Amino acid sequence: MPGVNPLKIGNKLKRQSHQLKVKKQKENTKRDDRLRRKRTEDKDPSLREARRARNVPATIDSKRTWDQANTDEEADGRLGLSVDVLHPKRQKVEDDKQVPEEINPEEHQENGEEVDQVMAPDTDAEADELDSMLGSDSEDDMDDSKLPGGNPSHPDRAPSEAPSAATTAITTTTDLNLTPEALTARFPALFAVDPAKADPKVLITTAINSTLHWEAQLLTSLFPNSRYIKRTAHFHGYKYSVREIAKFASSRDFTHVVVLNEEYKKPKGLDIVLLPEGPMFHFSISNWVEGAKIPGHGNPTNHYPELILNGFRTPLGLLAAHLFKSLLPPRPDLHGRQVVTLHNQRDYIFLRRHRYVFRDKREREKSIQGTDGKLMKGVEDIRAGLQELGPRFTLKLRRVDKGIQRGSGQEWEWKAGDEKVRTRFSL
Repeated sequence: MPGVNPLKIGNKLKRQSHQLKVKKQKENTKRDDRLRRKRTEDKDPSLREARRARNVPATIDSKRTWDQANTDEEADGRLGLSVDVLHPKRQKVEDDKQVPEEINPEEHQENGEEVDQVMAPDTDAEADELDSMLGSDSEDDMDDSKLPGGNPSHPDRAPSEAPSAATTAITTTTDLNLTPEALTARFPALFAVDPAKADPKVLITTAINSTLHWEAQLLTSLFPNSRYIKRTAHFHGYKYSVREIAKFASSRDFTHVVVLNEEYKKPKGLDIVLLPEGPMFHFSISNWVEGAKIPGHGNPTNHYPELILNGFRTPLGLLAAHLFKSLLPPRPDLHGRQVVTLHNQRDYIFLRRHRYVFRDKREREKSIQGTDGKLMKGVEDIRAGLQELGPRFTLKLRRVDKGIQRGSGQEWEWKAGDEKVRTRFSL
């Protein structure tokens, strides 16, 4: 019924039938165009590459802008400055990619059939991720003499960080060797490289009168060599401040203090103190999910995990990356096949923990492809499997104190006005 206005069809059943016919006709046309394009591109693969290069979606990440800073400001390593450390001369991300020439459909006709112009598929490049974290077996309280502060060195461990195969701007692996000298001089305790330094030792606690004892116990499985100590909630008990807790922990060879904050009986914040004198990092937590609530989750083991840091590109981002690096031992247990990923995207840090396995590719499975869509050489018959261990959650950096607590002064603090420009990010 071409040319019929469906709004003028008085009968409801006929109007519905007409709509179904129109919908089916559109689907058939799209399918025919897709199959015709596939046959054409199979004969000339360059057409497929040109279409994919032209149909790159424009996202906020690809439109990211950078601050126009002079050489002195970049060398100073100011934390509030949005400068790409990986490419110091870049002031703004622009689309410099060469757009391929338009494809003439008439040049690729087969047996007289018509070939339509290759159109961009309607895809949404933004995928909302659920954030969350894992649970682990609770450990009994130990005496200070039994704390795993000075684990003997393991001969089967090699100082390494798990690299990421991603090469896009969103998932660029953080190169910690490109740290500005100004940051190293300002935070010597965080950037000091000492091969003989002992593994980190973390003291985990909560806010006063907190109910997040189980969630805090889960963090002990995430950070090796960590111990959870409850803060007293007794009416007549002494309420120790974070500064006093840091002094107590520093005298017992702890390297970090982690304070888990709550709101409405849910994790809402994470404060990390680098002992003995700071700095102190304040993060907000969202989308907390225990490992037991993740479908198909696994159970973590006591092996030291590998670490993946993605997307930290500014001086403030490198500072946060070094903080997370200092929380985990530098020599992972590779035979444990556990990896902790901290992925920064739009100033939100997504934390995940997985167990991986390499296996043979099945007949019906596709080979591994790189970020450019081409097959990776050397791993055609290998597939990688992941099992999330949890917990999973999302962090957002809110403040960096010079010492311990707000009274010591701030190196950087998040402000609501910073997010008015949606294409500018701090990390």
